[in-house]
Amino acid sequence: MPEIAVMGAFEGLDVMLNDALYGILFRDINMQRTMIDQFFSRVINGFAGVIINTGEDNYLTTADAVEAAHTVLASDIINEQLALIAGLPEEQMGLGHAFEMDPMLENGFLLELAQAQMAREIFPKAPLKYMPPTKFMTGNIFRGHIQDALFNMVGIWTNQGIQLLGMPTEAIHTPFMSDRFLSIENAKYIFNNMKSIGDEVEFKEGGIIRTRAKEVLDKAIELLEKLNEEGLFTALEKGIFADVKRPRNGGKGLDGVTPKGQNYMNPFIKIMLGGK
Repeated sequence: MPEIAVMGAFEGLDVMLNDALYGILFRDINMQRTMIDQFFSRVINGFAGVIINTGEDNYLTTADAVEAAHTVLASDIINEQLALIAGLPEEQMGLGHAFEMDPMLENGFLLELAQAQMAREIFPKAPLKYMPPTKFMTGNIFRGHIQDALFNMVGIWTNQGIQLLGMPTEAIHTPFMSDRFLSIENAKYIFNNMKSIGDEVEFKEGGIIRTRAKEVLDKAIELLEKLNEEGLFTALEKGIFADVKRPRNGGKGLDGVTPKGQNYMNPFIKIMLGGK
């Protein structure tokens, strides 16, 4: 991760994937190795002005979006705190979440809207990374295009910062240029026609949207309190995030982890953190 962060800094990238937990959960990289690497890589990204984006959207491809929504928020908060420790400003934190409700779910759009609005209010300075539907894309390009349109509506409504566009041919093949054009056209049409809807519409007290947001927030707080007692590594072993379990001493890269020697020094961290 630090090596890739350096390459991105040299090339002047605007955005890079940099998640504290993604490699553990979805690439089976040892959790100790990941925590060490993500810290230094984020120090580099913060210094270079590169916006990071995190991968909580992936949690909902393996776990249910209704039941596991609070784990996404809890992970966003963990990623935020680890980024702050590494000197990364909030304006460079593209914290991730996704539009992954079952499209056959009654009022699923309202639940998606609640999740996105909640994230926007909890992380007001962050350029949130919002991912399109993938789990329930079936190959029906017509329904898929509508699903992506609903996703775009939530995105502009809640002022998401980094919007990754859905493709009508998701679950069929790697998108053609024509597919990508349709996705951009879809987003531009909705973003223009609904540009100020977030400034115009308020959410009803006691309604579905506010009730759902409160429920998710309360569960996230409860989970974080539990993690504070048990530790993050224990949570990863239990499969709390994405329903994926990882052993503390398993995965790739543990053989590269060693205690710092008495004379160890990394001058770059101090320099990049402004002498702190």
